[in-house]
Amino acid sequence: MSKLKVILASGSPRRKELLTWAGVEFEIMISDIDETPRKKESPAQMVKRLSSEKALAVGQRFFETGDSVIIIAADTTVVSPKGKILGKPIDHLDAFKMITAIQGKTHQVLTGYSLVKVSKGKVVKTVSKVIKTLVTMRTLSPSDRKYYLSRGESMDKAGAYAAQGYGMVLIEKISGSYTNVVGLPMKEVIEDLKKLSL
Repeated sequence: MSKLKVILASGSPRRKELLTWAGVEFEIMISDIDETPRKKESPAQMVKRLSSEKALAVGQRFFETGDSVIIIAADTTVVSPKGKILGKPIDHLDAFKMITAIQGKTHQVLTGYSLVKVSKGKVVKTVSKVIKTLVTMRTLSPSDRKYYLSRGESMDKAGAYAAQGYGMVLIEKISGSYTNVVGLPMKEVIEDLKKLSL
């Protein structure tokens, strides 16, 4: 699709699958930035900043080579109905608390993504956006929650559920981009990728 080499600055299997399904040829190069949230930073500000920092960190590796590349980076977070950032759970109990906080209610999934075009040793174009999707979860009994967590797909997922896995049965309604919930809003990313490739 792109005339330039595309680099995905992420080790996420979900983002890899989404780009592959969209027909994008790319290489993976993981950034190693500190992803600690900053004080008084909103969830939207956080995902936008982190996606930009990830893209630029990888882009700098091409400054000396002079190669022309486009780097795609993203950061996704789940925001509880009370406005709390729900990252990846630290243990089983934390995952249970997250599922409990969002069950029977509507929460936000925010993905910040950045595309950085590097050519002749410098950044020549950048795009950074935040896409929001509203997800309404079914009301779940304690046994429903425990059964879901027993399936083992919660621990490396923001909000402790996987919309592309068994977690899809927990979802009552999605308003907005489904792929955004998975980890990359493909409609917007592909449109911007085409623009930067020119």
